[in-house]
Amino acid sequence: MSSAAEAVRRLPVELDRDRFLRQLLRELAGTLQEVVGLDQASGFVSIVGQKIGDRLNEEYRSGLRTKALTREQVAQVLVDLKRRIQGDFYVIEESDDKLVLGNRACPFGELVKDRQALCMMTSNVFGVITAENLGYARVVIEESIAQGHAGCRVVVHLKPPLDDDAPAGQEYFKG
Repeated sequence: MSSAAEAVRRLPVELDRDRFLRQLLRELAGTLQEVVGLDQASGFVSIVGQKIGDRLNEEYRSGLRTKALTREQVAQVLVDLKRRIQGDFYVIEESDDKLVLGNRACPFGELVKDRQALCMMTSNVFGVITAENLGYARVVIEESIAQGHAGCRVVVHLKPPLDDDAPAGQEYFKG
């Protein structure tokens, strides 16, 4: 190896595949937010989240050898899938009406700051998996690291709202 190659190789450049892909997604989300606005950027990320949610749902169902996950399994799958990608989600509350999850670490790390569109990945993956197994989901991201909070608080409502006073969120229905 040449001395120039060795010198370049030893540079303290923070770069590996994971960091590169997270930076790529951050810049993509940021560019979308700047060019088409947060709502449209969130819509594009939603489409990707839907496809990932469908695939993960099938993998977990297959792994658990079931045609439909129970509410308890859905809650544990949501926590587990985030754990596998270095998130730190946990169940705060589980009832017939909703699942409330907290999070101490975003899979995107510090690169999620000011990129709220990336939160649609969580919304869609959670919403798709929940709705496909329990029939309905409305995901409300009450707090997020992307918005500058210390952690995330995600509420997955399991029943449609009975009135117009329900907090805004993304709705998902069984396909």
